[in-house]
Amino acid sequence: MEKKALVTGAKGGIGSAITQGLVDAGFKVIATYFPSGESKAKEWFKENNYSDEQVRLFPLDVTDAAYCEEALATLLQEEGNIDVLVNNAGITRDTTFKRMTKEQWHDVITTNLNSLYNVTHPLFSSMCEKGNARIINISSVNGLKGQFGQANYSAAKAGMIGFTKALAAEGARFGVTVNAIAPGYTGTPMVEAIKPEVLDSIKAEIPMKRLAAPSEVAASVAFLASDAAAYITGETLSVNGGLYMH
Repeated sequence: MEKKALVTGAKGGIGSAITQGLVDAGFKVIATYFPSGESKAKEWFKENNYSDEQVRLFPLDVTDAAYCEEALATLLQEEGNIDVLVNNAGITRDTTFKRMTKEQWHDVITTNLNSLYNVTHPLFSSMCEKGNARIINISSVNGLKGQFGQANYSAAKAGMIGFTKALAAEGARFGVTVNAIAPGYTGTPMVEAIKPEVLDSIKAEIPMKRLAAPSEVAASVAFLASDAAAYITGETLSVNGGLYMH
């Protein structure tokens, strides 16, 4: 049976690398995009020279529980199985907590944390029934150590780690592993667009003195999705160049 992986936030810097890494590992990837972004999703699909056998574009509003429940039920009927779920969708609304608006708090919590329920819940029962499935949640180094000006983001990413551990306990007897990856600063187009002097100061704080390559994060996802990682669950894999050791 063909193995299939669903990746949220599949068009982003890390998401694109994860999609490619899973395609290279032999998965058919269902790559989600926000419903209003169809033209950009198709452009991304074409730029990466994907075939319909490798990648299926799938509109999904990860912030809407009812939308996800209906859409993912339809997806399961059409695809038959989802073997790997990568919860990667995320946004930032950075500002100091004193200045943070209710909207900035809720936008980040809804997209980064509530989406875990919205996307995972409709798929979890079928994954348990089939067994040998993987759920991989993309957290952040700042969910482990916190970060000035990111109370909303750090709270959401820390919440992802708690969710990972709790769901791992539920999924273990069915052969469903649940793990998190906590990347540090990664060389995505957005990060590399930062002013050079600011980027240099970020790199100076990292013991390895460089950013992660998106492909290095993707390789961690591919490993956790593989049969070789079948006995690893409830863990958080840090990919941060030594920025935070715990």
